[in-house]
Amino acid sequence: MPSYVILDKCDGCKALDKTACQHICPNDLMALNKDLMKAYNREPELCWECYNCVKICPVQAIEVRGYADFVPMGASVTPMRGSDSIMWTVKFRNGNIKRFKFPIRTTEEGTAVPSGGYNEGDGDLRSPMLFTEPESVETDFYMLNK
Repeated sequence: MPSYVILDKCDGCKALDKTACQHICPNDLMALNKDLMKAYNREPELCWECYNCVKICPVQAIEVRGYADFVPMGASVTPMRGSDSIMWTVKFRNGNIKRFKFPIRTTEEGTAVPSGGYNEGDGDLRSPMLFTEPESVETDFYMLNK
């Protein structure tokens, strides 16, 4: 099931030009209804169910079904994003509630180093080595030629 917006909760991110869910959606599916000032998923059939919009929504107005590997059938899941972690709340059919807290990446936007600080490999596109190998895996070849 794709993401859906609970209209009673959505405040359109206080009528900014672009809502948080619009900003983060990797498939550019979230939009703002200018008449209602509420967000919505304009093409639900294309939703990847990546949870980005759910995690970033400041008022918890977006929901997506939980996957069976961590939310059993009939249960609901709600993530609450903090500054350094996400608290996942799972409510089971019998009313039991479980909470799980996981840290989030706190790298400043635009400061991530794609290569992880390793040098690009030998530059030969036909090589069986990956981008940062052999340095990143510290193979004997790398250690001998260091």
